[in-house]
Amino acid sequence: MGTGTTTSDGYRRSLGPWDAALIVVGGIIGGGIFLNPGIAAQRTESGLALLLVWIGAGLLTLVGALCYAELGARRPQAGGTYVYLREAFGPLAGFLFGWTMLLVIYSGSTAAVATIFASYAVAAFGLPAGAALPLTVGALVFVGLVNVFGLKLGAQVQNLFALLKLLAVAALVACGLYLAGAHAPAALAADPARSGVGFMGAALPVLFAYSGFTYLNNLAGEVDAPQRNLPRALLAGMLVVVTAYALVNLAYLAVLGHAGLAASSAPAAQVMDRLLGPVGARLIALGIAISTLGFCNITLVAGARVLQVMGADGLFFGFTARLHPRHRTPNVALAALCGWAIVLALSGGYGALLDYATFGDWLACAAGVATLFWYRRRDDGSARFRVPGYPWLPLLFVTAIGAVVVATMRDNPRNAGIGVLIMLAGVPVYYAWRRMSARTGPA
Repeated sequence: MGTGTTTSDGYRRSLGPWDAALIVVGGIIGGGIFLNPGIAAQRTESGLALLLVWIGAGLLTLVGALCYAELGARRPQAGGTYVYLREAFGPLAGFLFGWTMLLVIYSGSTAAVATIFASYAVAAFGLPAGAALPLTVGALVFVGLVNVFGLKLGAQVQNLFALLKLLAVAALVACGLYLAGAHAPAALAADPARSGVGFMGAALPVLFAYSGFTYLNNLAGEVDAPQRNLPRALLAGMLVVVTAYALVNLAYLAVLGHAGLAASSAPAAQVMDRLLGPVGARLIALGIAISTLGFCNITLVAGARVLQVMGADGLFFGFTARLHPRHRTPNVALAALCGWAIVLALSGGYGALLDYATFGDWLACAAGVATLFWYRRRDDGSARFRVPGYPWLPLLFVTAIGAVVVATMRDNPRNAGIGVLIMLAGVPVYYAWRRMSARTGPA
């Protein structure tokens, strides 16, 4: 844990380097690696191509994480991407990020992943299907309440979640390598049935599994010695995730083969079932439930810090800016985000929102990295960490994510278009809010 010193904006620096690194791991590893590799396999022509997509997307995400490491070192305060966009491109840009984060990016993904948690908890414990919705709501209330009593307790719970999900990953890899048999020699070979499949199409579901590396920056105001620990945590966390993802996909390929993986909607359960039967399937279901619950915990905690800073800036309701006098947590903002995620879960409309969330999340990541050029032009020498290979690595990230965004708009214009409309709908809201604030003062 950190030193517990209090920052000028009221937060307490209670996160040590270990806590911060596990937040990076927990914010990225959710349910995607256990559920979606089959989609990427359908869009690649061989096991080798599949592995290269996962490793390549991981290295690209690592570049983004290095850029965010410098941004966090320059602005070691709560708010993350919102703060960078507000300073570099103006308050409207910051507001649009916060608006989309509240409506779609964090809330929609949290609601969807909480539902995944409930479905796997039902499978793990043999509960009736009707228990799924109460479990979804209960999970969101639980992670909200845990973090009401301070980030120290929340970090301890999050560390447990992260370690358990890494244990699930390790078990899956060990079982896969143990079972490697007939498919192992041909696991990386080309699949004639899938020749000519586009690399970009495969990258989209893979990048989804890597999203979440920016969450730690939202909590930068609570990281101890952030100029040293935040870059180290981002680098260490990303290396763990890239290694874990590559090994899990290798295990899938070794057991199922490329064609078998492409045909599987639940490869993790399939691998564990082959070794341990129904018990193995239940164990991995429990591991997925824990993994998704940990992801929900981080998204709510990280998103609440953005709402709190927006409230302090007068760009959201003023009462969300309040910190608990003892625990120094933004409990009102946390309750607001948690409540909206519960509404989405109850409405059943989160599934489509998850598509919009993925599109908006990566667009926000690219915009966040682009602010680095603005900060470099106005360099005040405050950053102890600097991105190696500047400006080429940030340009590579922005260009690559721009290509992914264009490909998404081409391949799925409806969802991408709705995602853009949700963001643009924030423009009149922003100006209406500013006019109202000018007449009445801060909310």
